[in-house]
Amino acid sequence: MGTVALPLANPDATFDCSFGRGCEGICCKNGRPSVAPDEVERITALLPRVLPLLRPAARAVVETDGFLSNRKKLGQPMVRVAGGWCVLFNGGCTLHGVGAEDGDPLAYKPSQCALFPLEKGDAGWYVRQWGYEGEQWDLFCLNPKNTPRPAAETLAGELALAARSDAAIPPPTLDSAGRS
Repeated sequence: MGTVALPLANPDATFDCSFGRGCEGICCKNGRPSVAPDEVERITALLPRVLPLLRPAARAVVETDGFLSNRKKLGQPMVRVAGGWCVLFNGGCTLHGVGAEDGDPLAYKPSQCALFPLEKGDAGWYVRQWGYEGEQWDLFCLNPKNTPRPAAETLAGELALAARSDAAIPPPTLDSAGRS
């Protein structure tokens, strides 16, 4: 995918997602991302495709109470947790899998998830790293010594999404079958 020209506030940052290579998705454990109204609409439209992919306990929660909790973060509702994991997680993010089937693995994920480990600060977009901007999450993937791979290369998709976010390019719209 190549490097995206979106400048990083910490251009020497390293990152390499190791999901499936020693990481079982720890960022989704007790994951409660906030979800913007357009994201709620998009995920709701996808539920017929996503429900069969959920863990049984998560599916029961979503079918009974919905995928959003009453808790709020950043002024938005948060995704529910079942069994200690985000309800949309089942050995990986189900929204990521459906997006990959449709050609863009980040298309349907809440922006907080899709952009991870990117964060926007006063100096612009940066890669969350131990010791940078007061990072408190001790995930091993946020340790800059975990990999020599430049984040500007490994996060090309996330950086492109951040650039689209900055330019306010709308996400894909879905048809009645939940496809873009």
